[in-house]
Amino acid sequence: MRGAWRGLARRLGIDHPLMLAPMAGGPSTPALAAAVSGAGGLGSLGAAYLTPEQLRDAVGEVRRLTDRPFAVNLFAGGATEGAGDAGPMLELVARWHRMLGIDPPELPAPSADPFDAQLAVVLEVEVPVFTFTFGIPHADAMAELRRRGVFVMGTATTVAEGAALEAAGVDAVVAQGSEAGGHRGTFQGPFEAALVGTMSLVPQLVDAVRVPVIASGGIMDGRGIVAARALGAAGVSLGTAYLATDEAGTSAPYRERLRASDEAATAVTRAFSGRPARGIRNAFMDAVEGERIPIPPFPLQNALTRPLRTASAARGDADALSLWAGQGLRLLRAGPAAHLTRTLLAEAAAAARALAGDLADGG
Repeated sequence: MRGAWRGLARRLGIDHPLMLAPMAGGPSTPALAAAVSGAGGLGSLGAAYLTPEQLRDAVGEVRRLTDRPFAVNLFAGGATEGAGDAGPMLELVARWHRMLGIDPPELPAPSADPFDAQLAVVLEVEVPVFTFTFGIPHADAMAELRRRGVFVMGTATTVAEGAALEAAGVDAVVAQGSEAGGHRGTFQGPFEAALVGTMSLVPQLVDAVRVPVIASGGIMDGRGIVAARALGAAGVSLGTAYLATDEAGTSAPYRERLRASDEAATAVTRAFSGRPARGIRNAFMDAVEGERIPIPPFPLQNALTRPLRTASAARGDADALSLWAGQGLRLLRAGPAAHLTRTLLAEAAAAARALAGDLADGG
């Protein structure tokens, strides 16, 4: 296990395989990615909602702030099936628009998958590490990434998905446990059948694939890092742990709700984007689920609720925000991201020493 941890760090060109999980849609910023990379981990840009021009600028900003390796994350497809009639949802969203005093919503036009255009920028600017979720990029994309020497990681929520990622040629698999905040990465079968906890998923994936496995979901401190290593993980990925850091793009109402929430405050919902995602329950989530109306598919629902979420954030109101967060909320810490990264590593070292001492003493 020690060799796997150090081996992955060497392959990535970083000091420690502690990775910032990509958090597209607000929390992810160049400053946050650069801070984690600068502190010896692997920063990440959640770039799925960025235009190619915005992505190019964001990568340039990361490089202005640090000369260390970093990752860019994109959605590999992800469109879902959903109701043909979006009328009931449009009516519900219109009521919320009226409460917020903004223009009535309009049903967004279908949009093309941005992945290929975004990936072209990733290749153009020579991003060292590329990660993806929601599926597997097409074979030509995977072949070009390999040809360019990019280190590639994909997200799995089951052992079968991990095996499919390995067969597609990834360099490592991110094992996303059910505790994780944000969108579920499930791409084979219903997400309800893939809500496997991190402690169960990681060792089974480690035994099933030959590539390194990165543990993600519920890891908030050094104890969690050591636990993941004991399960066979070659690295860890933390997202929720960084939501309250200074560099995160987390809005003020989002931060306030994070501070007021606990391990029982989250649920997995399709209400905001059309794809299942774990976030803190709020009034809009309850309204959508309470009325039991059809939810349009991703990315249609995501586009439909975007003006509502933007207006809610501007008003300082968290009731209509997508408050993506995992189940480790009581362990959330604020402050500079670099300080948190160094603290996490120090905690992990201390926890490992204490555990080794206990075992040497016979428990």
